[in-house]
Amino acid sequence: MRNADLDAETDFVRIYRELAQYEFPWDFNQSLSFALFRTYAVPSIGRLLDETHEFAERTQKRYDDTALLLDEVLGKGFDSPDGLEAVRRINGMHRMYDISNDDMRYVLSTFVVVPKRWIDRYGWRGLTPAEVTASVRYYQALGRHLGIKDIPESYASFAELMDSYERAHFGFDEGGRRVADATLELLTTFYPRPLAPLLRIFSRSLMDPPLLTAFGYAEPGMLARRLSERALRIRARFVRLLPPRRTPVTAASLARIRSYPAGFFVRDLGTFAPGCPVHHRAAPGDSAASASA
Repeated sequence: MRNADLDAETDFVRIYRELAQYEFPWDFNQSLSFALFRTYAVPSIGRLLDETHEFAERTQKRYDDTALLLDEVLGKGFDSPDGLEAVRRINGMHRMYDISNDDMRYVLSTFVVVPKRWIDRYGWRGLTPAEVTASVRYYQALGRHLGIKDIPESYASFAELMDSYERAHFGFDEGGRRVADATLELLTTFYPRPLAPLLRIFSRSLMDPPLLTAFGYAEPGMLARRLSERALRIRARFVRLLPPRRTPVTAASLARIRSYPAGFFVRDLGTFAPGCPVHHRAAPGDSAASASA
């Protein structure tokens, strides 16, 4: 185990990076996708995302930008130039809209809770208490960089926040449904096209009833749920037999990130207020892209 000798209170960035890029890269990618998906079921969030038109018109780019910005912080650290630029870009996008602190805290809680619950059920091993603590510390730090107030102090507090917020706020909204549909359709394009109908059923089989109800999605049925969960557990047993990963899996290395085949500059990622320039002339000494992580 790569994290065995690290201190969760001081080495939390490294521990979380090891988990996401070496120990559980596929699981973290899937679970964080589902974490974001859950947020669309909160009408104030889903409606706002729909009103930006980013998901309807540029679904792939919206997905890519989110993954790349978060990965720049994870891979290079909060205090690195690219990490700081990524945080500035995220904050710049958030400032364009009227987003409540409660909604921001809820989204943050999904990043902490959903991956742990996914790995508890489908991972090739469970997270250690130190790894759970490191995940909490990592997202507490990210939350502070994003200006979020009243951040929970423990995993249990994050879990209670997420569950109670969903009980209070999950509900159907046409805009949230459109965002969910666009995202689900995008996820099916990451695999051979003939598998798309099965992937839609598979995805709905991993959604709990309150989430299905909030989107107005049909219940996939007990058989579909059992087969989907069994497939994930078989995968976990196979992964457990593999040798330790020697190279990191970063967002930029994933084939599903398609918007920047020639690389990217962190400062150009995301959305901008009308009239704000997106493209910049490379400064002397700049590399062709900052996607070398």
